[in-house]
Amino acid sequence: MDTVDVVLPCLDEALALPAVLNALPPGYRAIVVDNGSSDGSPEVAAAHGATVVRESRRGYGAAVHTGLEHATADIVCFLDADGSLDPQQLPELVHKVRAGSADMAVGRRIPQGRGSWPWHARLGNRILAALMRKRGLPVRDIAPMRAVRREQLLALNVEDRAFGYPLELLIRAAEAKWRVVESDVTYRPRTAGTKSKVSGSVRGTLRAVHDMAGVLR
Repeated sequence: MDTVDVVLPCLDEALALPAVLNALPPGYRAIVVDNGSSDGSPEVAAAHGATVVRESRRGYGAAVHTGLEHATADIVCFLDADGSLDPQQLPELVHKVRAGSADMAVGRRIPQGRGSWPWHARLGNRILAALMRKRGLPVRDIAPMRAVRREQLLALNVEDRAFGYPLELLIRAAEAKWRVVESDVTYRPRTAGTKSKVSGSVRGTLRAVHDMAGVLR
């Protein structure tokens, strides 16, 4: 079976990384992109077998794009490193891409447990997904879990390097007439002791929405 690269943008996720990396299926190779952690995340990732890349420019898009540039596999997955998503569900997304039924397969988050998806983050996501549907892309989630062919994604030339990256990705995918297919994935409370840079606070969510609104403009 061909190797799949898994890009995990990371900022202070040392407590979550061991479980996330240990849960990767066989043949799935971790590329942890450290975005300026101060809690020893790079060392933890390396100790658990991940390739560690450092990206000094702060921002989700910067970390994701750097990971993509360092990937070598035909199919690349993207996954948050906070323990909220199950790496064991990646093969379902990869299968859709490998079989040719999707240009990009994304995980539609289904909350599991109280506090897994705060109301302000869910509301912001719902609004943005509705805007994407108006553009003709049938999605219900601005998903942080996705699988796509590396060369196709590079050819999209996504430019945002902050929180607007996922939305610009979907906009460009719609313009390119990509087949984007969603599959339900579990969305759990993130690992105790870590804090989301987006959904962990109303301020974080507003910042993300601001970045994404800039992409829409």
